[in-house]
Amino acid sequence: MARPDLIIFDCDGVLVDTEPTSNAVLAENLTRHGLSLSAEECTALFTGWSMVNVEKEAKKLGASLPEGWIKEVYAEEFAALKQGVPAMAGIHDILDRLDAIRLPFCVASNGSEEKMAITLGQTGLLPRFEGAMFSAHTLKTSKPDPALFQAALAAFKVEPARAVVIEDSVLGSTGAARADIPCYGFAPHHNGADLAATGAKVFKDMCELVELLKI
Repeated sequence: MARPDLIIFDCDGVLVDTEPTSNAVLAENLTRHGLSLSAEECTALFTGWSMVNVEKEAKKLGASLPEGWIKEVYAEEFAALKQGVPAMAGIHDILDRLDAIRLPFCVASNGSEEKMAITLGQTGLLPRFEGAMFSAHTLKTSKPDPALFQAALAAFKVEPARAVVIEDSVLGSTGAARADIPCYGFAPHHNGADLAATGAKVFKDMCELVELLKI
């Protein structure tokens, strides 16, 4: 495709490498509440999920979660993330290229704005997304509902076919498909077959975006 007019990035697992830390915390918490899961199992089950939906599914699977559980698990997760998480390799270079050609970009995440402030803040990425952050918690919707992406399109006044979504989760790539936005599925650690099944074009290294986005 030709160079798009807007790039919509997911946050966790695309801009910042938070998934190992977040899923380790989630696994420990759920195990404490009666649902014994490993970090790897949490990754497989919940990558890309909003915490509201994690709570619902965990209860279905047998977890006994207290009132206010989301605040509890977020407090534990944020404390762990504040210890340090890295930006995804190559993402600063990609954003530099986008800035150089004045190609707009934003972030659309099922995570909260508070979480993004922590993770993007400590990696130097937060200022780059000032005024261009779309959170499921703020908008009261979550992927795979396309509304999160549609909010970004509306804010930038861009048609779906002229935007691109960069995602690492099936929920995200499904949401992009439902919004009729072309999607590139970032799969650095697996073959990306699950992403491809939703229509995403799979790539494994951020440097590939130079060619994919024509930047």
